[in-house]
Order: sequence, then structure tokens, then C-alpha cells
Amino acid sequence: MKFSKILLGALLAVTLSSADKAKTIIVGATPVPHAEILEVVKPLLEKDGFKLEIKEFNDYTIPNLATEDGDLDANFFQHLPYLNEFNKNKGTHLVKTVGVHLEPMGVYSAKIKDLSELKNGDTVAIPNDPTNESRALDVLASAGLIKLNDNPLKTPLDIVENPKNLKFSEIEAAQIPRTLSDVTIAVINTNYALNAKLNPSKDALALESKDSPYTNYVVVKVGNENAPKIKALDKAINSAEVKKFIESKYEGAILPAF
Repeated sequence: MKFSKILLGALLAVTLSSADKAKTIIVGATPVPHAEILEVVKPLLEKDGFKLEIKEFNDYTIPNLATEDGDLDANFFQHLPYLNEFNKNKGTHLVKTVGVHLEPMGVYSAKIKDLSELKNGDTVAIPNDPTNESRALDVLASAGLIKLNDNPLKTPLDIVENPKNLKFSEIEAAQIPRTLSDVTIAVINTNYALNAKLNPSKDALALESKDSPYTNYVVVKVGNENAPKIKALDKAINSAEVKKFIESKYEGAILPAF
């Protein structure tokens, strides 16, 4: 009888643990704006009986690998071109669920106030991952600084016209704000710009077009996209409350995509 009670207690503990796991959603995100947006989502999920745990990363690789391995239920930091390239290069099996917002990439400087001040041979910091590097070069091309060929993913080798002989420094995206004192201009992802106290709508010398395809998505491992807790997360993060928060908090620097 005593053994049976011990066994029953152990089984109940496992059952409770499984139930808790089913109601807990662990999401990896970069601090700004993704984790800030998820904080708005927390109380919305609580109303539906789910607990949201936010794990912050200043990195674009670890949260994807952790989602693939099951250490995270989902992540929220990336656009579709980056996700597709990551799956291709790393052999991961990750898919998007819902789009949340667009972060227009911008050109920033601590040395000049206008792009017309650029001089021959000035240096430009751009992200070193394939999709964001290509995106940054497109921003510079749209600003009239360079011309590019038609390759879908571009590097500085795809520049066909560079009238100011700009020199390009390829740096990890998260580190680029720290290089502002070392380069003339830098092309920075908005999440890292905001984290560095830069305001895209006020500080950017050039800003990506609002029709950019780089919406940021919730991402999960293949097979988990229809799990009840992921459906609950998708519903909450695409709510009217989140849209209002994005519009009021970021004042046009970040745009809702739903």
C-alpha cells in the first residue's frame, strides 16, 4: 500500500509537470522591440490560461538553434528572408506563423548630418549575415549612394557603381551601433538601433521604404505551428492591444504588419 501511494504521487507529479509545460510558452527574442512587445502579450495570454516566459538574446543564431532543439517553443526576432537562409545553411526545420511588425532598416552616423557630406573613400558598416547585408546594400542603393546588379542576395561584390568609392566593413549586426565612432555611416537594424537609443524616425539619414518585404514573424519548429499554445501566442501577438502599443510606443519607427 505504501509503495502504491509513492508510485501514485510520482505519477501525479509527472502529470502536473506535463500540464504546466503545456500551459507555459517559452519564447526567445531580442530585447528591443521584440521582448517589449511580448511583455504586452503576457497578460493577454494569462487571460487564456497560458504563462509566457521571455528569454532575451542579443544574437540571431542561438534562438533559432534553441527553437530547433526544443529549448524554446518559439522565437520572435527575424524576417522571412533571414529564416529561409538560416534553414538552408544550418539544416534547421523552422517555419513562420504570424507576421507582427516591420522594422525599417536605417543609415546612421556620428560624424555627418546628411548623406551629401560623404567624402571619397568613406567607410560604411553593414551587417555580415547574408540577408541583412543584402538588405543594407539595397537601402544604400535606394539612397542613391551605389548601384547594384540583379542578384537576389547581394554583397559588396555586386556593386556595379560606387561613385564615392565607399569602403565596406562587414560586422555582426548586433555590434554595428558600437562602430559609429569608427565609420562614417552604418546601416543598422531597427531593433539594434533602438537598443542603442537611436530613433529611426529622427536619427536615420535614410530609412528603408515602408513597402519592404522584411516583416518580423513568430517562428516555431515544423510540426508545432498548430499546437494550442502557439495558436494562443499568435492570437495574442496579433491583437488590437499589441497594434496600439506598437503605434504609440514607437511612433512610426516600427510599423504593425497585421
